[in-house]
Amino acid sequence: MIGYRKDADAVAGLFVDNQIHRDAYISEEIFQLEQERVFARSWLYVGHESQVPAIGDYITLDLAGSPVIMIRHTDDSVRVLINRCAHKGAGVLSQPKGNAGRMLRCPYHAWCYKTDGSLLAVSLKAGYEDTGLDQSPASQGMSTPGGVATYRGFVFARLSKQGQSFHEYFGQALTALDNMADRSPQGELQIAGSCIRSVIRCNWKMYLENINDTVHPISVHESASATAGKVGQEFLETDPTALEQLLPFGAGYDFYTKMGARTLPNGHSILGTKFSIHTGYADVPSYRQSLEQAHGESRAQEILSFSPQNVVFYPSLATKGSPQIIRVLRPLSAGLTQLEVWAFQPKGAPDIMLKRGLTYSRLVFSPTSVVAHDDIHLFESQQASLAAAGNPWVNLQRQFNPAELGAGDCQFEDGNNELVMRNQHRAWHSMLMNPAGDQA
Repeated sequence: MIGYRKDADAVAGLFVDNQIHRDAYISEEIFQLEQERVFARSWLYVGHESQVPAIGDYITLDLAGSPVIMIRHTDDSVRVLINRCAHKGAGVLSQPKGNAGRMLRCPYHAWCYKTDGSLLAVSLKAGYEDTGLDQSPASQGMSTPGGVATYRGFVFARLSKQGQSFHEYFGQALTALDNMADRSPQGELQIAGSCIRSVIRCNWKMYLENINDTVHPISVHESASATAGKVGQEFLETDPTALEQLLPFGAGYDFYTKMGARTLPNGHSILGTKFSIHTGYADVPSYRQSLEQAHGESRAQEILSFSPQNVVFYPSLATKGSPQIIRVLRPLSAGLTQLEVWAFQPKGAPDIMLKRGLTYSRLVFSPTSVVAHDDIHLFESQQASLAAAGNPWVNLQRQFNPAELGAGDCQFEDGNNELVMRNQHRAWHSMLMNPAGDQA
């Protein structure tokens, strides 16, 4: 295996215009570089503020190799802390969620912290007199990420102090979060309990590419859409929501050629700028009226008419405005990726909105669903086969045009254009080629 950490030319050769080398998917050395240069310097989704409604409520998770806590501080703000005691590095909280009250207490030596991470008390304090503790890093309390931002209830963190600001990094992609939140007459979302969580034996980039792949549904999910069509009448009588969500998977190539797409700087993208498989959901008149009363007729129409297939917040988040779903990628190794699927209820909206999200999550993203098992089989097959002898390149040449090189913001009609995937890899390659972490 090439020593990528020491060979800048080898890193440069991993992606060439419209092809990406298999080492990008199978090399653990590349994965470690990604953790440092891609994930640590990007804004990663942590959680939603509705997961911690009361002071002291918290969740714990792993964020690009760092254990973190998202907690509701005593001033009602949501904070993100590195889950590590300033004394000897023990994890302060071990449960996936709970309520810590108004302070955090390390289980090892009982050092205590406020819910913003600042040091509150140390055990045997007299033993630290005249030792210089007040000038040591330990006196600063629990560490925090390099940046934390909350936008429309969505909490993000950048682990490194190096990198772009939150708004510079996401730019126009944030309008998709506005669309999700404004689907609530109150402008707020409520997360729906827990998530569907699964671990897939593939590289995270494979899954992210597939989110923007409009060609595979016709062949990969043919059985799901055909089955839905055959038993359509039964679905219609028992659960019309399931029918309207499964049948569009049978849409032909022509459907996707007209849906529209947009690539944005830093790897972000919008697939389905004109319409998507979600556009045809039945109208709920009372819901439309409540949105018009809350946001005005023009804004309500704007909200409801924008139902993209997927919006990618590179490198680890993808959203669907309708149904209200997000997918979060938590890469574990070069060949192992954890997927989280969360559904939301727009506050003040009819229950059917939540039902659509929960039904879609179950039908499409559960690893035992009629859709996801097709994708997972192919992801894992791809991961295993890339290590085999032969052609070392993954091809992304469909509709490649040299004029697209250097164009970060690009709008086009044909959703089958692999530019949306090339855009991801160009951002990835640019970050990987920047060992110093200079501002973009």
